[in-house]
Amino acid sequence: MQFEPADDLKAFADLPISNNTKRGLKKAFFVDMTDIQAKSLPVSLKGKDVLGAARTGSGKTLAFLIPVLEILYRRKWGPQDGLGALIISPTRELAVQIFDVLRSIGGYHSFSAGLVIGGKNVKDERDRLSKMNILVATPGRLLQHMDQTIGFECDNLQVLVLDEADRILDMGFKRTLSALLSHLPKSRQTLLFSATQTESVADLARLSLKDPVYVGVKEAHNEGATPKGLEQHYVVCELDKKLDILWSFIKSHLQNKTLVFMSSCKQVRFVFETFCKMHPGIPLLHLHGKQKQMTRLSTFQRFTSMKHAVLFATDIAARGLDFPSVDWVLQVDAPEDAETYIHRVGRTARYESSGKGLLLLLPSEEEGMKEALEKKNIDIQKIKIKASKTQSVENQLQNLAFQDPEIKYLGQRAFVSYVRSVYLQKDKSVFKVDQLPVERFAQALGLPGMPKIKFLSKELAKKKKNAMRQGAAPTQEASEVQKANRSAEADDSDEESLSEHSSSEEEETAAQGESRTTAESPAQAKATRVRTKYDRMFERKNQSILSEHYNKLVDHSADGAASDSDDDFITLKRADHDLPGDATLPDSDFVSKRKLKMATSKKALAKNGPRGSKLVFDEDGRAHEVYEMQDAEKVFTGMDEVKEAGRKFAEDERGRLREADVADKAEAKEKKREKKRKRKEREQEAELGDDGAFGPTAAPLAEDDDGYVSPEFDLPSGSDSEDERDHWEPPSKRAKVSSAKSRAPAADNSLQDEEELALQLLRSRR
Repeated sequence: MQFEPADDLKAFADLPISNNTKRGLKKAFFVDMTDIQAKSLPVSLKGKDVLGAARTGSGKTLAFLIPVLEILYRRKWGPQDGLGALIISPTRELAVQIFDVLRSIGGYHSFSAGLVIGGKNVKDERDRLSKMNILVATPGRLLQHMDQTIGFECDNLQVLVLDEADRILDMGFKRTLSALLSHLPKSRQTLLFSATQTESVADLARLSLKDPVYVGVKEAHNEGATPKGLEQHYVVCELDKKLDILWSFIKSHLQNKTLVFMSSCKQVRFVFETFCKMHPGIPLLHLHGKQKQMTRLSTFQRFTSMKHAVLFATDIAARGLDFPSVDWVLQVDAPEDAETYIHRVGRTARYESSGKGLLLLLPSEEEGMKEALEKKNIDIQKIKIKASKTQSVENQLQNLAFQDPEIKYLGQRAFVSYVRSVYLQKDKSVFKVDQLPVERFAQALGLPGMPKIKFLSKELAKKKKNAMRQGAAPTQEASEVQKANRSAEADDSDEESLSEHSSSEEEETAAQGESRTTAESPAQAKATRVRTKYDRMFERKNQSILSEHYNKLVDHSADGAASDSDDDFITLKRADHDLPGDATLPDSDFVSKRKLKMATSKKALAKNGPRGSKLVFDEDGRAHEVYEMQDAEKVFTGMDEVKEAGRKFAEDERGRLREADVADKAEAKEKKREKKRKRKEREQEAELGDDGAFGPTAAPLAEDDDGYVSPEFDLPSGSDSEDERDHWEPPSKRAKVSSAKSRAPAADNSLQDEEELALQLLRSRR
């Protein structure tokens, strides 16, 4: 019996899904369905292809994750069956978010799920790829595994999900997606979801879907593509006032969670670095595509968990990401189209919550952008910002650029990237690069001069050429940009270019007057000016490295003479300065930054640099050199008194030593006498002994003495003092003779006794 859904489905429990999925939804606190879920789930659970479109933040993630789990569960998918479901996401952050939701609701299923995104080790993914039943991936890394990983097959794929399909195509993945579809089997179910429906999405649907059921397309178009709880406003301001408004907005919303969108990565980094140094009083984060994968994920998680923070981001954060409790979405740069606007403001007012959005538009962008938003049935109100509550940050940015060359370099890159983004936009009714006040914008970024922009110069040259052909003068904006570009050719990144700007403008005005009178083309004017290798070298980007050194090398005093003569070359002179480490560098007119750094390194200074001096400190804490010359008057004053005191001290010491010497000699003499007396007593006792013993051992032994003498340490008895041991003398010659005489009769007596004993034994035997 086929399931026919009722019209009043509201809860997930009303759907014919497994208990494992219901338990996972309940554990993740998903109870009631949203509109897109209630309309798409009954269709997708039947196994039909779905083309879904709904407002951002309406719950499209669950609309395709529940069918993925249920289809594999019904078909009893196991580890040996291989890949069963494939979910493709445009960005890494969105893929991580989808994977987290899948883990939260699929915890009671036995399927294995994997995440394959760029920025991670390919080998680690390759080893586990063949064991996955559900795979969440980005297009580029997935195609890499399909082409290179052995054993990774999609022949049994059951479900294919394309999330944010329009963004996948806009990011340049059209050919990649076509290659992926060629690897996949045709007998599959395809679910395609997007917040906006474009012609490219329709073309993709025709290629990848079979008899799809359109869900939510008409409803989304009639009701409007933005959430109901979203308040939308826009402000018209000049380009050089955008950062002032952004800073003032952040300072007045310190207790809110704000998401700020900009058009390029370099702008995001410049604003983040400068605002961090200015300390607004709220945590600042930044997210863009040039960051490493781990940095992007950590930033995404930090902003998700914070209550009050500001995140500067590019459109990488505009699609599908669910940041909870975002209060404001501030679009500093205009979106490229209405679809991008819808996705940007969709980061707030998600589900049932409310939010606010603010869009900053230039006067040249207001009419075209408002018309594009009206076509999408987006109601946006115009407001004004009080100038009295706006704080200027131009001076602070100038100080930062002057103190830190890296900030200055980031500002130059941010300037060029913004102008390039406007130049490359397709909708020329909104983005008009020739009407940008680029010179004032460069000053607002804290730059001393406007960097040269090649593509802008070409466009202005074409416009000027067409104007001269029609007999009309070039526009004021074109002449302003061209003057700034030519004045920046000399040194567009040095602070001195500001002082030289006035003279270069006068020369440019004179040159324009000549061009009008002689009707000379720009190509001919460029041909008459000789460009040297130094011109080409210092026209490169990032000229702040050698700009100061270059100005010292160039002989500006010869400019007047050079202009009168036919030779218009730059004349160089030897600079009147000494570079650090000149003693160790070769004698040349130009020293590279690398050699200069090597010459001032620790190793070079230790080898060829000046030697250090050792200091010692006196009792008062004053530093002195080890061998310091002293004042003669201080040294020799009072020398007689010192000598007399020294002589008296020496006399006293000599007298004390004489007395000590007499006492020591008397004590030694007494010890010697006592030792001699004891020796005589021992000799007398040895002579009187009659027990056959000889030598000094004839003396009677103590009761506790066993008579053992160590063979290694044959020392005097313990009764002798230490001094007696030290002054021990060998026995005299007379003592030796007496000892020998005492040993002789003892030997004869013992021999006679033995003979008598032997005779008695013989007699007894007879």
